[in-house]
Amino acid sequence: MGVEAPNEFKLNNPPTDGVSAVKFSPVSPQFLLVSSWDCSVRLYDTNNNSMRIKYTHSAPVLDCCFYDTVHSYSGGLDKALKTYDFNTSTETIVGHHEQPIRCVEYCPDVNVIVTGSWDSTVKLWDPRAPCSAGSFSQPDKVYTLSLCGDKLVVGTAGRRVLVWDLRNMGYVQQRRESSLKYQTRCIRCFPNKQGYVLSSIEARVAVEYMDPSPEVQKKKYAFKCHRIKEDGVEKIFPVNAVAFHGSFNTFATGGSDGFVNIWDGFNKKRLCQFHRYPTSIASLSFSSDGTLLAIASSYMYEGGEKENVPEDAVYIRKVSDAETKPK
Repeated sequence: MGVEAPNEFKLNNPPTDGVSAVKFSPVSPQFLLVSSWDCSVRLYDTNNNSMRIKYTHSAPVLDCCFYDTVHSYSGGLDKALKTYDFNTSTETIVGHHEQPIRCVEYCPDVNVIVTGSWDSTVKLWDPRAPCSAGSFSQPDKVYTLSLCGDKLVVGTAGRRVLVWDLRNMGYVQQRRESSLKYQTRCIRCFPNKQGYVLSSIEARVAVEYMDPSPEVQKKKYAFKCHRIKEDGVEKIFPVNAVAFHGSFNTFATGGSDGFVNIWDGFNKKRLCQFHRYPTSIASLSFSSDGTLLAIASSYMYEGGEKENVPEDAVYIRKVSDAETKPK
């Protein structure tokens, strides 16, 4: 089944089970981290389409991130936060949560690793030690989190959204409720730090602003996407992934319909839609220079166990300014 466009290719040696996250290196479009339900984290060289490194956890891995060019952090169902040194091929368990780790991100502004867990906490970790730098209670299971400079936006079960200041974690800066009626799937912050995009399981995306003042809050809005009409019936799909283009503040969404859309959130416009991928879009990541988009096409069991599910794949797509730049 050849769905690849001429401007994209599939990575060799893909994970053998569901892809949970794809993350480009913060400095180079050459390197991509991929975590998976096959208990592995893989480092790919996109220039040569080769897998450079693979290390494992004792259970499925739900998220990963780069700390710098030679270290990754990862966590998942084994509840352990692991760091791996690419140069020496050594791994260290930095610490644990009481329940699976759902999110792992690095904040360069404050130099901390942030993890969010189903144990309803966010933990900060000092990468220089590496060791724990504090645990902070959240109102419910953490489903997603995103960094906005030194601010941290956390999305939990129960449609709650919390804004924290990483320099002063003594209290929550803002408590919000999702403006969408259904479970939150993904939150990602605008590179210009003005707001964030929140997606739900019910084919909707909300564009929210950080500034709590009433006149700024008037600008927030939500829109429908990832819906397909078949035989006169509208099918509604979860929006699993959101990724921002670093220089244009435009963003991509990926849904369980197998489509990737690119949006201009400020002008409320869809810029383009790519061809349909073989199965659900599980994760998306733009390279730091905005030239590449990594697309994880991976069945997410929305429809339960199925026979003959398309195999898990990660596509690397060259994106043009025409597809990603506000019109």
